[in-house]
Amino acid sequence: MVIMTTASSHSFEPVLARIAEEIERTPGRGRPADYIPALAACDPRRFGMAVAELDGTVYGVGDWREPFSTQSITKVFTLALDLAREGDALWEHVGREPSGNPFNSLVQLEYENGIPRNPFINAGALVVTDRLQTRSSDASGELLAFLRAESGNPALDFDQDVAASESAHGDRNAALAHFMASYGNIDNPVPVLLDQYFRQCSVMASCADLALAIGFLARHGIRADGDRLLSQSQAKQVNAVMLTCGTYDAAGDFAYRVGLPGKSGVGGGIIAVVPGRCTLCVWSPGLDERGNSVAGVAALDRFTTLTGLSVF
Repeated sequence: MVIMTTASSHSFEPVLARIAEEIERTPGRGRPADYIPALAACDPRRFGMAVAELDGTVYGVGDWREPFSTQSITKVFTLALDLAREGDALWEHVGREPSGNPFNSLVQLEYENGIPRNPFINAGALVVTDRLQTRSSDASGELLAFLRAESGNPALDFDQDVAASESAHGDRNAALAHFMASYGNIDNPVPVLLDQYFRQCSVMASCADLALAIGFLARHGIRADGDRLLSQSQAKQVNAVMLTCGTYDAAGDFAYRVGLPGKSGVGGGIIAVVPGRCTLCVWSPGLDERGNSVAGVAALDRFTTLTGLSVF
């Protein structure tokens, strides 16, 4: 297994090599997200992992430079961008508690008056995207510009085929948006919101791109250029919600195994943050029954075990 880095030597290198070798021997890798046709053909044996230090130095293994569909990983960045604009007023429209239900569930919305449990289930992400759309007039465009700047990769872009595929099979998300609109918790026309949301989820990026882009949370709110996006308190809030809600109804197990704030996407990626030290992204398209990468969770589990880098 070849390791490529931007520096000659670092203790992360043997750790990444060992993890990749262990993952290669793992027989069960789960199944790709076949309910999104554009993702169904992904090879579940693909694997990449990157670690980015606070100064932008990146270490990687496997398919760490291969772009993949980020999907729900982008919800973290949209949350940060809106929180930076409107502050605590956001939390009047979306909660901060684990849902205990699948990420696309409608169950809780009715008896909780159209207020989603957290920003990372689909209903909550729709609310956050809606609020950013109101404030920016182009939520997905603002997201893309942010990801390009933080990753240093101006080639990042939407995958129009994935966005179209999700739109064609997006009845559940449309139902969530219309239901919340009936409670006055959506400002924009639902078709506009859905277009922004599907574009947001279709961003293609690599493990290296995403490990760099999420660095502001490890730097307690400071962007790559030294400007502050979030206050230290707000960065803490986003990390906390990632830890408790970032892997849907498997968040407790993820915290138990990995011990880091993390956010998964059904494209097979997971980002994770070691505050004050580094950030990670791992990708492998095979998912478990809760929508999280089987190999990705295992790799992050091994990383924190081997390095001792955890919030606990």
